[in-house]
Amino acid sequence: MEISFLGAARTVTGSKYLLTVKNKKFMIDCGLYQGYKDMRLKNWDKLPVNPQEIEAVILTHAHVDHSGYIPLLVKNGFRGKIYCTRGTRDLCSILLPDCGHLEEEDAARANRYGYSKHTPALPLYTYQDAIQALDYFMPLDFDSAHELTQDLTLKLLPSGHIIGASLVRLEHHGQSILFTGDLGRKHHPIMRAPAIVTHSDYLVIESTYGDRLHSASSPENQLADVVNNTLSKEGSVIIPAFAVGRSQDILYYLYSLKEQGRIPDVPVYLDSPMAQDVSDLFCKYADEHQLPENVCIQVCKTAKYIRTPEESKAVSQSRHSKIIISASGMATGGRILHHLKAFLPYENHTILFTGYQAPGTRGDRLMRGETEIKIHGEYIPVRASILMMENMSAHADYQEMLDWLKHFKQPPGKVFITHGMIESALSLSEKISTELGWACQIPEYLQTASL
Repeated sequence: MEISFLGAARTVTGSKYLLTVKNKKFMIDCGLYQGYKDMRLKNWDKLPVNPQEIEAVILTHAHVDHSGYIPLLVKNGFRGKIYCTRGTRDLCSILLPDCGHLEEEDAARANRYGYSKHTPALPLYTYQDAIQALDYFMPLDFDSAHELTQDLTLKLLPSGHIIGASLVRLEHHGQSILFTGDLGRKHHPIMRAPAIVTHSDYLVIESTYGDRLHSASSPENQLADVVNNTLSKEGSVIIPAFAVGRSQDILYYLYSLKEQGRIPDVPVYLDSPMAQDVSDLFCKYADEHQLPENVCIQVCKTAKYIRTPEESKAVSQSRHSKIIISASGMATGGRILHHLKAFLPYENHTILFTGYQAPGTRGDRLMRGETEIKIHGEYIPVRASILMMENMSAHADYQEMLDWLKHFKQPPGKVFITHGMIESALSLSEKISTELGWACQIPEYLQTASL
């Protein structure tokens, strides 16, 4: 076996790994780059491998930095199968068409207002491209072995990150490699803990939080403080939240706080049709999380769902205090941008981020204290309070990773550390080497290693 790192190498987005087994090529994850413009431009670069030569794609989970390149791969000639869990397939059927729709909207807006350097501005792929790509998905059950070839076996194990998220284990003639994708947390309030793994000859592990420990503070307590403080100023709380996972977590905390009477019964709006569809799946896949069915139903009823752009505009224009949850979580696109334009200029409102902000995204720039932010070609002054919810991450921190790795009965031959900025990857590498004595490598973009 041979592995090539086509994405998420010394950065936290664009996950793509190419595994070559006896001249057959398999891609593990197929994600979009996000963040700084030079990273996003990589999405337009020619893929280092001919899509027609790829036998199959295997997804760890549905987040677009792991799946969002698939429609373009199919558009450019890929005709193999896309293996994943049923939950991932169902989430991708929501996420990928939405990505195509947003690409088309962004291109149309750029052409309308003339702020693109390209004439005409074109989408990376379209809604219809994404719909066509869904035909190639082949869902598999957790924990069941599937033969990709006569001598290559695939098994998907729960990773605890979001619905459908999996560890990908491949075995060839007794030699195994495990991809963690995004590793979940043992004590997440909603998702179940990642599956325990005791052996793999090679390991490809994420390092998003490889240099950090999550806060021990209660996210529920922090959310209560933010809501109550903002309401005391007659303001609104605007929450950019990932449609998959994070929006449901926020709804759970708001449901719990209202049940306890710790926050007023202020209107809550979920302004993301995609997040609403995901919430329906949240109840469908109840065996993957810890909430009882009746609680899951009530959590999903906590918010009023906003479907149309007209409803969304009306919510923004209303002067009454409210909580708005809207995607995207890093403020890179979607309806959240319209809410930021409406609420950022005023001091009594709060913009509350709930997860990792990739360098270069609007969320990252707001968290760094920029006083104005560019949205739809115009600069918006930043006067609202900009805060981050602590301890909301669905990624394991470095100690949680080390605790998970300690279940291995013998060291892997090598640990490849990816999906993290270089500081995070270096930090995690040092910790694994020091505490466990394992050999680690931080691969560079396009690097290839023989296994």
